[in-house]
Amino acid sequence: LFATLMGGFAYTTLLERRLVAAFQHRVGPNRVGIGGIAQPIADGIKLITKEDVTPASADKVIFWLAPAIKVVPTLIVLAVVPLGPPLLLPWFDGHWYRVPLGLADVNVGVLWILAITSISTYGIVLAGWASANKYAMLGGLRASAQMISYELSMGLAIVVPIMIVGSMSLGDIIEAQASPPILGWFAFQNPLAAGILLVAMLAETNRAPFDMPEAESELTGGYHTEYSGMKFALFFAAEYISMITISAIVAALFFGGYYWPIPLVEQAPILGPINVFIKVVVFLALFVWVRATLPRIRYDRLMALGWKVMLPLALVAVMWTAVAIVVADAFGSPIAYAVAAGIMFAVLIAGAYFLMGRSRAAADEADEALDPMITGERSGIGYAALNVIGGILAGPFALYNWLLSALDRLGSIGERPEIITAVEKAPEKKPTSVRDTGTD
Repeated sequence: LFATLMGGFAYTTLLERRLVAAFQHRVGPNRVGIGGIAQPIADGIKLITKEDVTPASADKVIFWLAPAIKVVPTLIVLAVVPLGPPLLLPWFDGHWYRVPLGLADVNVGVLWILAITSISTYGIVLAGWASANKYAMLGGLRASAQMISYELSMGLAIVVPIMIVGSMSLGDIIEAQASPPILGWFAFQNPLAAGILLVAMLAETNRAPFDMPEAESELTGGYHTEYSGMKFALFFAAEYISMITISAIVAALFFGGYYWPIPLVEQAPILGPINVFIKVVVFLALFVWVRATLPRIRYDRLMALGWKVMLPLALVAVMWTAVAIVVADAFGSPIAYAVAAGIMFAVLIAGAYFLMGRSRAAADEADEALDPMITGERSGIGYAALNVIGGILAGPFALYNWLLSALDRLGSIGERPEIITAVEKAPEKKPTSVRDTGTD
C-alpha cells in the first residue's frame, strides 16, 4: 500500500497537469521522458536537491514534525479498505491459503476513517503555528475551522451506508452493493448523501475551490509559506495521496467498491483492485475538473456553505434513508424500501426547486436593496459623488428646457389672438299647426 500510494502520488501530479492543460488548451508536460512520463521523477529530484530552510524564530521540533503528522495519516487510512475479495493461493507446503486483498477489514472501519482523516488537520494547524509567520498562522486557523465545518457533513453522509447495512465494516458495506450490479450501489439509493460526501471529502483535502488554508493570493502560500525542500514535498505529497485515499473511500461507501465496471470479480478476485483503480482514476479526473472550472470561493461563503447548506442537507439525507428503512421494516419488503426512497427523493426535488426559486427571488431583492443606483442610498462618498455628477449633467438640460420655453414666449408676442364668437341662433317660429312644429 505504501509503494502504491507513493507511486500514485507521483503520477497523479502528472495526470492533473495534463488534464488542466487539456482544459486550458495547452500542451502540458511533454519533454521529460516519452510524452512527459518521467516528469514526476524530475520533480522529485528537484525537491530533494532544493535547499531546506528553517526560520530562526520557528519552533523547530514542531516545525519538523508537522509535515510527518500531515502525511502519515494519509498513508495508513486505506488500511481498512478492502481492494478485492480474498484470493486462494497455493503454497509450497501443498496447502491453499486464503489471502485477503486488504490490510485489515475491522468491524469499526468507518470510525478508523473518521479518526485518521481528522489527524491530518493537526499537521496543518501545527505547521502554521510553528512557522512564526502570520500568513502561516492564518492558514492553520482556516484549516481547523474548515475541518470542523465539513467533518460534520461528512460524518452524517457516512451514516447512510451504515444504516442500510447495519455494520461499520467496509467489507460488509461493499458486499451489500454487489447485487444488483451497479443499481445496487448506495449512490443510487441516496445520491444526496453521495454528493455531500464527495464535496466534504474535497474540502477535507483543501483542494480547490476549498484551498483557503493555502490561498496564495491572500496568504502567500498559507500554512506552508515557510517550508521548502523535502518538508514542502511532504505537504505536496499528502495532498495528492489524500485525493487517492478519499477516492477509494467514496468508491467503497457509495459506488460498489471493487465490484464493477469489470464483472466476474467473484470468480477472478484479482479483478477487484483493477475496478478500484478505474474508479479512483475517474474520481481524480473529477477533482481536477472541479479545480480547472471553479474559482476559489470567499472564506465567509465557504463557512456558510458548510453550516447553512451542507449540514442541513446531510440531515435530510439521513432522514431520507431512515424513513425508507422504517417503511421497509414495517412492510417486510424491499419494494416498500424502494417506493419510500422514491417518494422521499421526489419530495426532496420539489422542495429544492421551491427553495431555490425563493432564494433566487430573495437574492434579487437583496441586490436591489444594496444597489445605490436603484435605491438612492443616502450615505457615503458614493452618494455625494452621484449628486455632484447629477447636478453637473442636469445643468445643460435645465438650461435647454428654459431656452425652449423662452423662445416659445418670444414667438407668441405680436400675434393677434383669434376671437371665437358664439353662433347666433335662428329666431324661433311659432308653430302654425300641429305638424308645423318648427326647428332651431
